[in-house]
Amino acid sequence: MLLIILASIAAGTTIVLGRNINSSLANRIGLLEGTFFNYIVGLFFSLIFLLISNDYLKLSTNLLKSVPIWAFLGGFLGVIVVSISNLVTPKISAFYLTLILFVGQLFTGIIIDYFSQGLISVGKIIGGLLVFLGLYYNLTIDKKLSIEKTY
Repeated sequence: MLLIILASIAAGTTIVLGRNINSSLANRIGLLEGTFFNYIVGLFFSLIFLLISNDYLKLSTNLLKSVPIWAFLGGFLGVIVVSISNLVTPKISAFYLTLILFVGQLFTGIIIDYFSQGLISVGKIIGGLLVFLGLYYNLTIDKKLSIEKTY
């Protein structure tokens, strides 16, 4: 159990660090160039892990034909997410950005579950709304405090 908790903390830490590194790179060399190198480095390490894992690719034309065409849009959506993240990261604190991404992922997952399986999780909706309301409340308090500091 402790290993799972440590792995979760490490995953969250690397996501926040990676987002900040990608944003710094995009600020230095440009948004599209930063996104490009993000994907090149990701491809490189993915290939290394594939070689280390002793798995092999079983790609056949029949297998590729059975995959729905929309499933190939993941890379395109990834480029959009990384590009937007690189634009937004310097303008928002890491805490708020992480919460906003969490809420966005949660509600996107709810929408995907609904359209793919016809399921709606009331608990996830309530949890997402509570996180969103907490985020909104915290933002309004921070805004009030920043206005009070200017006077």
